[in-house]
Amino acid sequence: MSAKPKVAFFDFAGCEGDQLQIANLEERILDIVSHIEIVSFREVKTEHVDDYDIAFVEGSITRPEDEQRIKEIRKNAKILIALGACATIGGINCLKNFLTKQEYTSIVYGPYARYYSTYAARPVSAVVPVDGEIHGCPIDKEEFVLVVKSLLLGKSYVPPDYPVCVECKKAGNICRFEQGRLCLGIVTRAGCNAACITAGSVCWGCRGPVPGANLDAARQVMDEHGFNWLEAEDKLRLYMGHFFKARG
Repeated sequence: MSAKPKVAFFDFAGCEGDQLQIANLEERILDIVSHIEIVSFREVKTEHVDDYDIAFVEGSITRPEDEQRIKEIRKNAKILIALGACATIGGINCLKNFLTKQEYTSIVYGPYARYYSTYAARPVSAVVPVDGEIHGCPIDKEEFVLVVKSLLLGKSYVPPDYPVCVECKKAGNICRFEQGRLCLGIVTRAGCNAACITAGSVCWGCRGPVPGANLDAARQVMDEHGFNWLEAEDKLRLYMGHFFKARG
């Protein structure tokens, strides 16, 4: 890789909110571009070239033609980083995987469904190898900075491998289960500093399942607090649909 690596951003099925988070770094982007050359980034510039070293890819793969495009990106990139929940775990788009194709195309496209190609949504890693992942919906812009620093140092960024509950305790939050609220922090990968819970909500699971998530233990906790596992599954499908569909 050259002294100043060339970086490109790409998007598939997603809202581009993760790229917007990067744009929200504002003047700090100037510090970043002093070390990298951004050759493609639709959110902030119109120019695009296919000569790049690092590709950040946002969005899930939801169409047959997406596969060829992501394979071309993978072929060109020395390093490919999946950016955000849709790219890393399939995200909200995977909700359609629990419906028949006729059902979801009819809901989304109505009488024009036959003109649109689509299939079950999946994360980028289900189609091509990825070299790293930045989780979240949207991503944490500070985590993005950490990833860029790691890449420039020739290191691999490793996201936390423990549940959000750890960060909740550090933040001094009252456990949502003790408040009678269903929270997915017990099975969700940390790294967000328990942002949603600290703000008064619950964890929705946007960072995906923590490695080695103990679903049996999670079921027991939910049972002890009076929650039906079927209700929990509905919430887990919101972001982790691909994971649970693959488990059957």
